[in-house]
Amino acid sequence: MNLEDRQKEIYSSNNCQELTDYYKKWAKDYDQDLVNECNYVAPQKVVEVLSPLVSEDARILDAGAGTGLVGEILYQNGYSNLEGMDISSEMLEQARKKNVYTALYQKVMGEPLDFPSDSFDAIISVGVFTYGHAPSSSFDELLRITKPGGYIIFTLRLDFYQNSDFKQKLTALEELGQWKLVEIGDQFSPLSTAKPDGYYRIWVYQVR
Repeated sequence: MNLEDRQKEIYSSNNCQELTDYYKKWAKDYDQDLVNECNYVAPQKVVEVLSPLVSEDARILDAGAGTGLVGEILYQNGYSNLEGMDISSEMLEQARKKNVYTALYQKVMGEPLDFPSDSFDAIISVGVFTYGHAPSSSFDELLRITKPGGYIIFTLRLDFYQNSDFKQKLTALEELGQWKLVEIGDQFSPLSTAKPDGYYRIWVYQVR
């Protein structure tokens, strides 16, 4: 199955079980398909945004860590206090092989997370907020487990942002004083094969 077909299948998932099943089938080939064949640049771009804001000794959660592509780049840039979570045990198995995380957890975005409040200095989430994946309600728990003054940095697919409740959710959380917007990056193509309707931007919020 080529990458476009895989993405269509994954983006059409209707529930957590379907999403888990799709990633179970893709886990072993994920890095090859995205990095080696399609020049997946989103992890590098998000780490470049994070680095000026977050110290190297910060406790960072990679939310939706997948196979650990983001964690690997963070580690290469001097970050070693890294933890990761993902819906797929098979994806986490691949992440574990990279030896860059202090802990990995199988958890579902949008559900209660059994971390204490104010646990992390920063949360990074790449490729998670798109069709068939994590809901906008995920931010409620991410905010709870991030320390005041910490950062939540994530990619968001632009057409999904316009056609879902994410725009309203992000604004509502800011109006409630939960976080403040620091930056919205320029649109970019995460893959060399991406079409214009598959472009993303990087959002940066600081928790209040």
